Amino acid sequence: MATHVEHLEMTGHIVDSLLLPKVLDAILSRGGRYNIETLRLGQRQDDSSFVRLEVRADTAEQLEAILAEVHPHGAVPAQTGDCRTAPADMDGAFPDGFYCSTNFRTQVRLNGEWIDVEDQEMDCGIVVDSEGAAARCVPMTGVKTGDRVLVGRNGTRVLPPEAEMRKHELFEFMASPVSSERPKAVSVREIAHAMRKTRAAGDKVLAVLGPAVVHTGGSELVAKLVRDGFINVLFAGNALATHDMEQAFYGTSLGVSLTHGLPTDEGHEHHLRTINSVRRLGGIRNAVAAGKLTSGIMFECATRNVPFVLAGSIRDDGPLPEVVTDALAAQDAMRKLIPGVGFCLMVATTLHSVAVGNLLPAWVKVACVDINPATVTKLMDRGSTQTVGIVSDAEPFLRSLVAELDKTGSA
Repeated sequence: MATHVEHLEMTGHIVDSLLLPKVLDAILSRGGRYNIETLRLGQRQDDSSFVRLEVRADTAEQLEAILAEVHPHGAVPAQTGDCRTAPADMDGAFPDGFYCSTNFRTQVRLNGEWIDVEDQEMDCGIVVDSEGAAARCVPMTGVKTGDRVLVGRNGTRVLPPEAEMRKHELFEFMASPVSSERPKAVSVREIAHAMRKTRAAGDKVLAVLGPAVVHTGGSELVAKLVRDGFINVLFAGNALATHDMEQAFYGTSLGVSLTHGLPTDEGHEHHLRTINSVRRLGGIRNAVAAGKLTSGIMFECATRNVPFVLAGSIRDDGPLPEVVTDALAAQDAMRKLIPGVGFCLMVATTLHSVAVGNLLPAWVKVACVDINPATVTKLMDRGSTQTVGIVSDAEPFLRSLVAELDKTGSA
């Protein structure tokens, strides 16, 4: 039987990050064979290592499967030319054989030079501009007839995230992705440090919040984070905004008094009356301008020009005027606000957490807080491997976070 051969190279912190063992294991598990032709190990912690492998397989299909599996780990062909493109022959679909992007930093080779792919996002295609000088990730629905779409893996390389490459990076305290037994104070302290570090670097902190933030009494805590400049972008749904403003109008959330913890008379109508009032005023910012809305998360966002995207769902009441009811339009609205985000805090929302995780590049660190450990597991299972988790109800976590950030002053 003829043997099919490819030579691969890897560079970086490939040993202490366990990337090299992962690649070797992938080759063997796919029925291939390898020979390490060159191995140069870094002498110091900051030094890069280099390896050149000969990979052998019995069939072209087997070799292709091996190359596809090891490519996201940074294993690239030793001999490579420019990337190949094919014109899109219709709107809303890629040509056959298109390159499927990951959320890891990716480069393509154009005119003999490696360039970074812009707008990095998983599960997209890569479109090269008409001058052949730039490339960016484009979702399937965004491709247009005639776009030059990357096909195959030739002329592409993936740079695994620094969090996998370097042990001393942020969140080294998280030995495992999620645990209900890890001391919460340590986790909160590190998240506060990450938020401070992000702000000091001039990057944005993105908050992805579910309505349990309000139900558990955390609305004013989040409002304080916005006031103090620790939340710069907000992604949520109709429910978070509605119940936040319900609290401002009626002192209830889902009709339950946040002061006494008991249902109020006709409280079940409060959320709908809140939505109606805001709709009659023409939106959240108009409610602030009219003096109707005077406190809460949405008040602070509107007052301080913190951008937000409220993505709708099939079960929404109303919804509020700002809610984006078209799912694809909501995705695009979120994409526009993601550039410049350096840290993402997700609290008490499974669906929004998974959705936003799919939009974030792998180098944006994510802290996911939920009473259910399965939320973090789902997020990681869908490719957001940069996520670390804390098992906690929303309000106790937020109270601890605000207290930690207050220790050395706010904005």
